[in-house]
Amino acid sequence: MKKKLGAVVSGGAVLMLVLSGCGGDDGDTKADDWAKKVCDKWQPEYKKIDAANAEMKRVASESSKPEEVQKTDSAAFQTMSEAFTGISAALRGAGDPGGKDGKATAEAAAKSFENTAKGYTELKIKMDALDAKDQAKFAEGLLGLSGGLEKVAADEKAAKEQLKAGSLEKAMAKQKGCQAATPAPAQS
Repeated sequence: MKKKLGAVVSGGAVLMLVLSGCGGDDGDTKADDWAKKVCDKWQPEYKKIDAANAEMKRVASESSKPEEVQKTDSAAFQTMSEAFTGISAALRGAGDPGGKDGKATAEAAAKSFENTAKGYTELKIKMDALDAKDQAKFAEGLLGLSGGLEKVAADEKAAKEQLKAGSLEKAMAKQKGCQAATPAPAQS
């Protein structure tokens, strides 16, 4: 009887060691909790970005009048600016993700998303300033916006690369809100 009890106790101890080894450490749990907070807030922001991009593509594909393109793109840039501000705020509001350099990584990514938001605000201002009544000038002005679109795309990419480099990507990839494909900036 004592041998059976000893085997059960030692078997239970081995099982506990295995389970504790498989469960991850507190850093993983902290990162997962942090990622859930972030991703739950990101999902609605990326839905807004997707909708704004879809609207810009719709207007561009329908050979719309310059006034409609200007109005639609301006509104889309405003929406994207607000969404990326929300994405940045979610990173900052979620607290310390834990892990090596987790807080610094999250802050660097938040700054890059903030730069993306500022870039879209600048694009909106430039779009609003275009002369939509003169089609040739308007088309020329749209070409001038391409550099700004490239910059916001680079800022967004930098933010995502910072999260990958900081190893937070693994925790974020587990979260439903971060599993959707993230859009690239729309071209007008």
